[in-house]
Amino acid sequence: MEKDDKTEKIQKAYKEYVLEKGTPPPSVYIFAKKLKMPETEFYEYYNSFEAIESDAWIDYLRQTLLSLNADAAYDQYSVREKLLAFYYTWIEILKKDRSYVVYSYEKLRQPVTRYVGPLQPFRNGFYNFATELLMEGRESREVVTRPVISDRYVDGLWMQLLYILDFWVKDLSRGFESTDTAIEKSVNTSFDLMGKSVVDSVLDYAKFVYQNRKP
Repeated sequence: MEKDDKTEKIQKAYKEYVLEKGTPPPSVYIFAKKLKMPETEFYEYYNSFEAIESDAWIDYLRQTLLSLNADAAYDQYSVREKLLAFYYTWIEILKKDRSYVVYSYEKLRQPVTRYVGPLQPFRNGFYNFATELLMEGRESREVVTRPVISDRYVDGLWMQLLYILDFWVKDLSRGFESTDTAIEKSVNTSFDLMGKSVVDSVLDYAKFVYQNRKP
């Protein structure tokens, strides 16, 4: 069996275990025995149960990006549309594994913004995606560069992702329709804030008046 297949087998077995028992296995030894593999073999793929959870979260991101890149129309989207497409696609992928996602998320130490734990690799991957998106937004002028604040845009998008995740986990609406609305409103609001606004126009005008004032 190839390593990727074995990794998938371990991850699948772990998800089934925690969903059936409501708690992680008591030890790697017991879990490996359940999988009928030596404990040393388990460590060839994962060094802890948290590593399995980290792998699952990064897989959700990887599947999302693969799906987006497979869509020929995606490259033609505006930056705002690309972020919307990301969230909609990501949530669709999470739906397929909802029971485990809810379990894993609720097990995280709160607030998640201060402690990401097994979300760390996923966070790093999202930051890379969001940073590239913001660079593209600056080139297309959908995102305005502002002193100090611009450097925190990516942090704001991470907070937005956590908000959407938390909203979806708790969403009781049919077909998670409320989550779709939350995504649309939060993304539109963020781009309204990152894009050129009335405040920018006022500041530009004030700057012009100041530079052209008569002595």
